This record gives sequence, C-alpha cells and structure tokens, in this order.
Amino acid sequence: MDPELEAFIPLLPRPRYDDPVTERKTVAQLVASLPPPDTSAMEVTDLSVPAEPEVPVRIYRPLQAQGAVIWLHGGGCVVGGLDIEHPWAARLAEASGALVVSVGFRLAPEHPFPAPFDDAYAVLLWLTEHAADLGVDPERIAVGGLSGGARLAAAMTLRARDEQGPAIRYQVLNQPSIDDRMETPSSRFTDTPRLDSDILATAWRAYLGSAPVTPYAAPARADDLSGLPPAYVATAEFDPLRDEGIGYALRLLQAGVPVELHQWPGTFHGSNAILSAEVSQRQNAELAAALRRALAD
Repeated sequence: MDPELEAFIPLLPRPRYDDPVTERKTVAQLVASLPPPDTSAMEVTDLSVPAEPEVPVRIYRPLQAQGAVIWLHGGGCVVGGLDIEHPWAARLAEASGALVVSVGFRLAPEHPFPAPFDDAYAVLLWLTEHAADLGVDPERIAVGGLSGGARLAAAMTLRARDEQGPAIRYQVLNQPSIDDRMETPSSRFTDTPRLDSDILATAWRAYLGSAPVTPYAAPARADDLSGLPPAYVATAEFDPLRDEGIGYALRLLQAGVPVELHQWPGTFHGSNAILSAEVSQRQNAELAAALRRALAD
C-alpha cells in the first residue's frame, strides 16, 4: 500500500450499501465538511434534462471549453449525486478544459436497472441534440465515470453503437464496475479499504434488482466490443474491480479499439480522492490529460 494512502485507511468508514439512506447521509456530510473547489474561473449551471422523469444535471464550463464529457459519479449506482460529485466534477473541468455535464441519475435500490442507465443515456441524447446551444462540437463528446458510473459510461457506448446513436468520441473508465459475475481473483478480496467482495456483491444486488442481466447492465457480458470509442481505463491495485477493468481493456484492444490502460500500484478503490497523496495527484492529472488529448481538435 502506498504509505501516504495507508495513513488514511483507519479514518475511512466501511460503506453500508445495505443501508443506502444512511450511507448517502454519511457521504454527503463528509463531502460537505471538505473545502469547496474553486469555481471562479468557470460557469456552473444546474439544469433539468427533459426525460421521463427529468434528469438533473450540473454543467461546468471552463474558459474556452474544448469538447464535453458526460460524467457519471461513483457509488455503485446506490450512493452519490450532484452535490457529492461537485468537487470532482469541478476539478475535472478545470484540469481537462472540457465542459463537464455531471449527471444526477436515479439511484438503486429504489430505482434499479435500467433507471440509472436510462437517465444517463437520455442526457447523451439531449447533449448531442443541444450541443450547438451549449457551444459544444457534437463530434467531440465523451462519456466517463468512476466505478458504477464507469459501468453506465461503458454501457452507453454499447447502446450508442448498437442503435447507431450519437457518436461518442471517447470513454473514460476509472476503476470500472462492469461484471456482476465476480469471478476474477481480485473480486474475492475480503479486506481491501472502502470496497471488498461483500460490499461489491451488495451493490450489484441493489442495482440489478429483478431485471435480467444484459450487457447494458453489466458491460463485461457483451460478446462484441468492436466499433466502440477509444478508451482510457484506470485500475487500482487493492480493488476488487481491478481484474475486470484490466480484462475489459484487453478485450477492447483485441476488438480493435484503441486503449490506454493504467494500473496504479499501491492504491485502493476511490483512493484518488485523497488529494494530498502524490499518487492521487498523478492519477487525477493523467485522467484529465487523457480526456484533454481525446477532445482536442
């Protein structure tokens, strides 16, 4: 374990996805206690995207924004929201130079699959249709997310390909949670910080509900990954999701999709939020730089 990260582990509470209401309050209080990000150099706007039901989004527009990314927060599609994701979304906009559309999709278990996925895809359709109004080139739209949000992003690329939908320029999959089968060696980790096998299984049960498990619910189940947008995939060493992320990146490569893959040693799930650690600074800077390059002219 990276020593700068290890010092924080005793301070990190164990997530309670079996009690989502309490867990959401705990995470919200933690984020509210942190210093807010500096958004003085960008416009931040809250909107509702027309859909059934409407989908709340928060748009971050840095000066001379270059392209756009639809960003889906982490939390296993059980925890998270616009306010909780605000610090990360603001920093991503600043570091990447992209217009960031942070999505407040519905959460499981109250709203299991396909509700969160439908919300995310509705935002993609809306952004593509209204790109000109937002000053965005519709050919420079990326999707991305962390953990459960990366699951939604990967699924969006599958659906857009299958339905000949919006052209997605790039996909950013940060520590993606994409395989409900949990058959990899890392998925059996039992003592890893923040996320272990039991917590992961609880989150998947909440997300899937009683729906059939399709590739749009668990993208690693897709048989064909050809024709998908180029990808940046990042994994953490002490993370149950590590092996499925690496495996998905390799399958994308084998299907002819350009992939940049970075496995970060000494890190754990979500540890990139510990901003004082040098490895976290490198993780976050690299992700933003990859997005900046992908959306460049």
